[in-house]
Amino acid sequence: MRLTQAGTLLLLVLPVMATAETIKRIQNADGSVEFSNVGANAGQHTIIYKSQSGEGFVFSDQKPQHGSFEILKYSCFACNPDSKINWHTISLNNAAYSAEVKRIAMKYEVDPALVRAVIHAESAFNVKALSNKGAQGLMQLMPGTAKDLGVRNAFDANQNIEGGVKYLAGLLKQFDGDIKLAIAAYNAGPNAVKKYNGIPPYAETKVYVERVGILHQRYRRES
Repeated sequence: MRLTQAGTLLLLVLPVMATAETIKRIQNADGSVEFSNVGANAGQHTIIYKSQSGEGFVFSDQKPQHGSFEILKYSCFACNPDSKINWHTISLNNAAYSAEVKRIAMKYEVDPALVRAVIHAESAFNVKALSNKGAQGLMQLMPGTAKDLGVRNAFDANQNIEGGVKYLAGLLKQFDGDIKLAIAAYNAGPNAVKKYNGIPPYAETKVYVERVGILHQRYRRES
């Protein structure tokens, strides 16, 4: 995976044994600064290099060859409450899996911009993304959910998008078209939304719903 244009973020998931903990700031010997919410014994997490170019900040899974940079390690791309990413300005990705998203979104009558927003929030369009909870692929399907949706290979883009959109369509129907509740359910599960009669009071879910909403509106404007 490579950074194909300035600001486009591709993620690399590396296996590391650990448990989640609070964000720590570590000054490395090479001058880089590392912010991490996982310890030395944590599960899989994402490594992102943040550097600066003439066009602003660049996020990539490739270590910059020149200049200073920061290493950001998060177990979730858009659901970390301490994320410093500006979701109003982060580069969108309208090219990746464009045909698949349009076709499948139309099939299940879901706004394609919402599908792109969820993919962006879940995996930043990394088809091989794997969370520390075991969620897989572009729309981060849990193995059990993927099986129920008829997805045999969650790392196959077509199957993953098909399953994820089908699931999202079901949530939208279940919550009477309320996008925020459907997105909250996508993150925390429909039972949690029912339990709290709204967006669950989980920090991760609250920021996830907010950021997907921002991305949704931005993708709609650019569609």
